[in-house]
Amino acid sequence: MAQLEGYYFSAALSCTFLVSCLLFSAFSRALREPYMDEIFHLPQAQRYCEGRFSLSQWDPMITTLPGLYLVSVGVVKPASWILGWSEHVVCSIGMLRFVNLLFSVGNFYLLYLLFRKIQPRNKTNIIWAAFCAGHIIAQKCSEAWKTELQKKKEERLPPAKGPLSELRRVLQFLLMYSMSLKNLSMLFLLTWPYMLLLLAFFVFVVVNGGIVVGDRSSHEACLHFPQLFYFFSFTAFFSFPHLLSPTKVKTFLSLVWKRRVQFSVITLVSVFLVWKFTYVHKYLLADNRHYTFYVWKRVFQRHEIVKYLLVPAYMFAGWAVADSLKSKSIFWNLMFFVCLVASTVPQKLLEFRYFILPYIIYRLNMPLPPISRLVCELGCYAVVNFLTFYIFLNKTFQWSDSHDIQRFMW
Repeated sequence: MAQLEGYYFSAALSCTFLVSCLLFSAFSRALREPYMDEIFHLPQAQRYCEGRFSLSQWDPMITTLPGLYLVSVGVVKPASWILGWSEHVVCSIGMLRFVNLLFSVGNFYLLYLLFRKIQPRNKTNIIWAAFCAGHIIAQKCSEAWKTELQKKKEERLPPAKGPLSELRRVLQFLLMYSMSLKNLSMLFLLTWPYMLLLLAFFVFVVVNGGIVVGDRSSHEACLHFPQLFYFFSFTAFFSFPHLLSPTKVKTFLSLVWKRRVQFSVITLVSVFLVWKFTYVHKYLLADNRHYTFYVWKRVFQRHEIVKYLLVPAYMFAGWAVADSLKSKSIFWNLMFFVCLVASTVPQKLLEFRYFILPYIIYRLNMPLPPISRLVCELGCYAVVNFLTFYIFLNKTFQWSDSHDIQRFMW
């Protein structure tokens, strides 16, 4: 079976690389000049490729660190030395774009390794780097918690009744666990590389005067709590074969009726968060080349009350996401949702790329579903991507105040 799986993976990787190459070729023919944000990123990468690394060469409009540019130089420069290509060729738009194709294949392999790690056969963001450390801590806390529960069982203490009592008991356990010097020393020895990374991040924030690199006026942090609701909706849409079913809806409604007081409070809090903490970034409605523009215009802007009517759907999506992770420990879930809040809520702009990393982590940690659901999920992804690529390549348009060709994209 292991050898057969290796053949399947090799075939899937080869197909992925082939399709990526075909798409890369189609994009390169259609777009011979920098497009959208490439007008900032490609010239910056070319300056690095030419050996101009001084701070005076940095474009202040760029809000990301130069990691991709440095890696790109590390990939294309050896090609000029080995193959004798000119600097004009290796630093061209096509070559620099090609680096992203290599990353896509590498990501495919990385996801396969993560899947093998998380789903055993025998059973880039600082916040998610912290989540990796939290994952280790959650494992150790789960082991200690199981031992604690076993002791209470042997002592025949009454079990906690209700989610609030359970939560109170967990918090008390965490407080006692964190007060042990032995436990803290063990956790530090297991997570010190992540601690160093976090320390380096805090040093960077102090030196830089903030988190944002470049144009800070367009990337101001705020308390945008509805971003959580948008993430749950995004997740429910792309994982609908696993999260949406008549049985799931029936179970949710039954739970709502059983705990109607708690859900009433959650509903009121959710409505309040939507009312007081909904923000519309200036970029959201200024650019009609993205999905989010049409989602906001055709759903949220239909009427002021729409954003409140969606609260029950948000609650179902949030419950479905949490319910699908019930196989994970309470400590893992706590760490995941804390990191989810930290990575999405401060973002004023609604943009799906902010959801990709937490979505992948969520999706990899779901219990392995039946093949039929996986095929349905794959079909959904294929249709969405096919339509997006087709519209991007074939349905161009122009703005009234510009002669440039515009294309629809994520």
